[in-house]
Amino acid sequence: MKPIITSVAALLLAACASFDGRGLAPGHSTVADVEAVMGRAAEKRPGAGGETVHYYPQLPHGRVTYAARIGADGRLVALEQRLTEDSIAKVVRGKTTMKEVRDLLGPPFEPMRLERMQRDIWTYPMRIAGDINPKWFIVQMSPDGVVRETYLMDDPQFQPKDTPGRRFP
Repeated sequence: MKPIITSVAALLLAACASFDGRGLAPGHSTVADVEAVMGRAAEKRPGAGGETVHYYPQLPHGRVTYAARIGADGRLVALEQRLTEDSIAKVVRGKTTMKEVRDLLGPPFEPMRLERMQRDIWTYPMRIAGDINPKWFIVQMSPDGVVRETYLMDDPQFQPKDTPGRRFP
């Protein structure tokens, strides 16, 4: 009986995870607090000034990626939603590198390689404030690791609730 109660309690705690970091306080919360609230990071990357950035993507359906910046002292510096208009505006064709895109936006939802085009293509589902249609931000990079094309387009898989024949609840 005790293993069943322990399993149910663990499931309930996992269901209560706050993917937006609610309750975390920059300067006070530790990396252990961040992991307790948000779960295990999908990816960790080195940041500026000895920071480590923990990425928490909620892709494709959540359309957000949270970045928890952890200082060298192990405390939360900031918690940021990275899939925003301001962030994608920093991705500049012919200038921004693959590493800079990854550091800025976190792990992509659908990374793919098109050999014939010699392109790496990363897709980031996101929302734009005031627009009812969800979007995809698509980044194409050449073999030298530089961004060559970017596209912000309506999510081609999105079906509004009132669409006849909709397959999803």
